[in-house]
Amino acid sequence: MNMEKYMQKTIRHEISCVGTGLHTGNKISMTLKPAEPNTGIVFHRTDIAGQDAYIPAHHDYVVDTRMCTCIGNKDGVRVATIEHLMAAIHAMGINNLLIDINGPETPVMDGSSAPFVFLIECAGIKVQRVPVKAIRILKPVTFKDGDKEVTLRPVSGENLKMHFEIDFEASIIGHQEADLTLSASNFKNSFSRARTFGFLKDIEMLRSVGLARGGSLDNAILVNDNMIMNKDGLRYKNEFARHKMLDAVGDLYMSGHTLIAEFSGKRSGHTQTNALLSAMFADKSCYEIIDLMSAAPEDEEITEDKDDLRAVCA
Repeated sequence: MNMEKYMQKTIRHEISCVGTGLHTGNKISMTLKPAEPNTGIVFHRTDIAGQDAYIPAHHDYVVDTRMCTCIGNKDGVRVATIEHLMAAIHAMGINNLLIDINGPETPVMDGSSAPFVFLIECAGIKVQRVPVKAIRILKPVTFKDGDKEVTLRPVSGENLKMHFEIDFEASIIGHQEADLTLSASNFKNSFSRARTFGFLKDIEMLRSVGLARGGSLDNAILVNDNMIMNKDGLRYKNEFARHKMLDAVGDLYMSGHTLIAEFSGKRSGHTQTNALLSAMFADKSCYEIIDLMSAAPEDEEITEDKDDLRAVCA
């Protein structure tokens, strides 16, 4: 059995980046720092003094799901647009991380998770000698919101398997589907580069209510009627569905643990996924929290532990 797979992980060295907030348009500096076992993922607003500036990345702390996932604490301190970063953290198997940030929103970078995957790889991954906890779904739980629907179902094995469907009137998008069995390699190679997207007709309205002020063709796909405005086009044929899947990977990690489940989303977004987690936690018969190792296949090959996992940044 590969013991590393079932042990908690953090990053080996701290690493920083600077970018623009998608909705605020502010210049943001962010530093990822190693954290002790059982810390979880915690954001720290370094620009806040005299108040509680720490916010756990957990669904209980979600305060807004309008166009992004935003978390906040009892003092009203917030961090928004965390889903792309959370998707990278989830997919790369990071359990413990402190995120210092000097503003109310994570930097959007290129609108995908790929820059955050790169940061984690450059920082290196350190294996910690504490077992990973996982949430295993025991019976289906569904949340419906009009024509939007999200479901978690039991699954055999130890993985999170995901299916997503979208439908848009714009024929350039139309009906798209995507499937993912979550792993670092699957996510990095097939989903991490999928960018957020928006419609030209909505930009003025969004900016009037304080959203999309940092959006540009450098960090989002812009759709005008049935045209893609980005000169280089799409990164994947079904990039829109892949990005919605990316969002779901990030939002599901707001459960505080990796999931052993089959997830399906239809026309859904941040609001529905967060509501699904609330519905799951409200019914304790839906799930159990286990050591991930207990779900491992009995015939899995035993391999030697290592102190850390290193990656080459290129």
